[in-house]
Amino acid sequence: MVTRRRQRFIHWQVLWMVSALVALVALGVFSLPLFFVVSFVGFVIVVELTTPVNVAPRWRARLRWITILGFLILMVIVVRKILKIVPSGLIP
Repeated sequence: MVTRRRQRFIHWQVLWMVSALVALVALGVFSLPLFFVVSFVGFVIVVELTTPVNVAPRWRARLRWITILGFLILMVIVVRKILKIVPSGLIP
């Protein structure tokens, strides 16, 4: 059974991702890594803004694993971008 808070969380996340997609396409800068970064930042913001104060529902514990996975993917994206920028002779 989907609770009202979980449904609100999902609605906010979908709204953020659709808005990010529309904005990136409208600006002509859409790329999958950039979309992931913007969506992940939105995910972290939505998680923090919708965190209940007194209660910790079980479904929110799973968000921790999604957040960890997202940070790992974000680190891979950042390292790949840095390696593209830095001259090849600088890093052994």
